[in-house]
Amino acid sequence: MTKVYIKNMVCDRCKYVVRQVFEQANVFPVTVELGLVETAQSLTSEEQQHIFTKLEEFGFEILADKQAQTISQIKAFITDYLQTEIPVDTTLKFSVLLADKIGKDYKVLSQLFSESEHQTIEQYLIEQKIQKASELLTYNQLNISEIANQLGYSSVQHLSNQFKKVKGVTPSEFRREGK
Repeated sequence: MTKVYIKNMVCDRCKYVVRQVFEQANVFPVTVELGLVETAQSLTSEEQQHIFTKLEEFGFEILADKQAQTISQIKAFITDYLQTEIPVDTTLKFSVLLADKIGKDYKVLSQLFSESEHQTIEQYLIEQKIQKASELLTYNQLNISEIANQLGYSSVQHLSNQFKKVKGVTPSEFRREGK
């Protein structure tokens, strides 16, 4: 089985595009996840070149470095984590879920991420949560309390404080101004 780690996969559409690129090269992936494609067979150098060139045309990047692969896995996990509704009363901390998914100690992951990205995993998670909150506010289908609940915040005030820190305005102001 061959694993190909791919940077810049952030959504289901990305997974679709990546799968199409592989299949057009007559390579049929066993799995396509955010940041990772697994194939049953090894890739020939011609297949690799063709696939990697096509992926780059779509804005994706192949990750050969193990550390870059781990960073990509962390980011993909956070994206997946925020795409599903976060259980409010989860007994497992985010750090435990992440460490279990990647199979490495959280302290090791945290240090690697901080050195590579110049911010902590927690800061990155907050930025991604606020980005998701911004999208939800723009859609105007949920109230702020529902958004806070969906993103796993303990209160509307907690969401509002983090939102203002990142965006410079409160969620209510953001929605009102239509940013």
